[in-house]
Amino acid sequence: MISICGEDCCKECSRKQDCGGCTETDGHPFGGICIAAKHIKQSGFEEFLNLKNHLIQEINLLGLKDLQINDLNLLNGYYVNLEYPLPNGQFVKFLEDNNVYWGNQIEVPNSDRCYGIVADDTYLLICQYGCNGTDPEIILYKKR
Repeated sequence: MISICGEDCCKECSRKQDCGGCTETDGHPFGGICIAAKHIKQSGFEEFLNLKNHLIQEINLLGLKDLQINDLNLLNGYYVNLEYPLPNGQFVKFLEDNNVYWGNQIEVPNSDRCYGIVADDTYLLICQYGCNGTDPEIILYKKR
């Protein structure tokens, strides 16, 4: 099933029943906000691509060692909303499970860790984690 952004998000999704479909929910799969559908409906596909490319440049200009990206994917918050340990021993999630974000995963060379990148209009979160999201560590969390 083709979505508002032109991706076939349903093809390999294990959560089709929970989603409701992009076009069927008018860009609110899982009952949340999809970053792609929101911008395409507001400003068109070309502006959506401009915003995505601007975010890629923003991330690459951060100068984080071994973190350079060429693309961002659409990722459901359910998959990328890790619990981060705080210094006081509590754990906190920063994302909404039902939203769809821009994101990517980049392997850190010579390490068993990965960078995780997740962003929307308001925030940019960059973390590092081990296999299957274990031991997540916030590298950067900032308002955009």
